[in-house]
Amino acid sequence: MTAVVVGVDGSPASTAAVALAVRVASERHRPVRVVHAFVWPLLHVPVGPSPYGPADGGLRHEAERIVGEAVAYAETCDARVSVSGDVIAGGVSAVLLAASRHAFAIVLGDRGLGGFTGLMVGSVAVQVAAHATCPVLVARGTARENGPVVVGVDGSPNSDRAVAFAAEEAVLRKTDLLAVHAWTGPVSTRPGDMRPLVYDPEQVAEDESRVLFEATAGLNERYPDLLVGHRVVRGRAAHTMITQSHGAQLVVVGARGRGGFAGLLLGSVSQGLLHHAECPVAIVRPTAA
Repeated sequence: MTAVVVGVDGSPASTAAVALAVRVASERHRPVRVVHAFVWPLLHVPVGPSPYGPADGGLRHEAERIVGEAVAYAETCDARVSVSGDVIAGGVSAVLLAASRHAFAIVLGDRGLGGFTGLMVGSVAVQVAAHATCPVLVARGTARENGPVVVGVDGSPNSDRAVAFAAEEAVLRKTDLLAVHAWTGPVSTRPGDMRPLVYDPEQVAEDESRVLFEATAGLNERYPDLLVGHRVVRGRAAHTMITQSHGAQLVVVGARGRGGFAGLLLGSVSQGLLHHAECPVAIVRPTAA
């Protein structure tokens, strides 16, 4: 059974990530794998204890301590969840992306120390969310036990996967699902399409509402007890989803939607949420990265 992998570095943010990883794993009866990226061997620096210091000193022992403490904390979060830990030599992004190939999900904190310094303003989070072969969850904002699971919908295949993930998460959390669709005007759906200069806002709003309801059609049949709410908002998608994260347990989006450019693996909405959401964020990648 594939595990929920959580990256740790000893920071408070990575501790929050461990708690989120345990929750996701417990809901699905999966194990947790704690991973620390040990970059120092790549820099060819001594990693063992100093001859002038304690026997349990040195960078390698420090890395093992970080993992050991994270494993111990995970076990206190839910004793039913099986937890293991690994110190893996390599760069942070490379280690996490390799782990994603055999993981149910990757979980990260929103900022960190050491190997994860500058996570949200640097390249690590973007690289992992853009290239991981499994969903990526970022523990940020307020961790809540109540409130809905919110999912962004735009009618693209990526958002369809996000809807499926969010619906399952809402059922497992025993909460409601709120599907949100934002629009500002007619959009180009294929390369070379021109956006109309003149359009009927009421007709566009009706069309956009249809996108939302079609994306969630069939959920009530699959999950009869799931309460699904729908919200269509005229406005920028990133701002809308950040606003909807207030009071939510989790916000779920696809890695890139129908408005994105083909060469971009992570859209503006996903990046905006990674930086500004008020609750944990899940970014759902295509099945093949």
